[in-house]
Amino acid sequence: MNDLENASLDITAESCPMTFVRTRLALDRLPDGGKLRVRLRGAVPLDNVSRSVRQLGHTIAAQTDHGHEIHEILIVKSPA
Repeated sequence: MNDLENASLDITAESCPMTFVRTRLALDRLPDGGKLRVRLRGAVPLDNVSRSVRQLGHTIAAQTDHGHEIHEILIVKSPA
């Protein structure tokens, strides 16, 4: 995959609802099938972003916990 199909977003300094807003904006810039790696802090942003992304029809392909409440999710953008 090229850079246009892969993106990363660090929202560890953001709080809800901006965590999802920034994630949604990044997803909107990706082509269908593109992958977005999102790094965030805390259980609430993790739950909210994951739930909202799934509600939009996208897939959480992987989730990694890095300790100190830092999480990373890999989102695959579904076709519109």
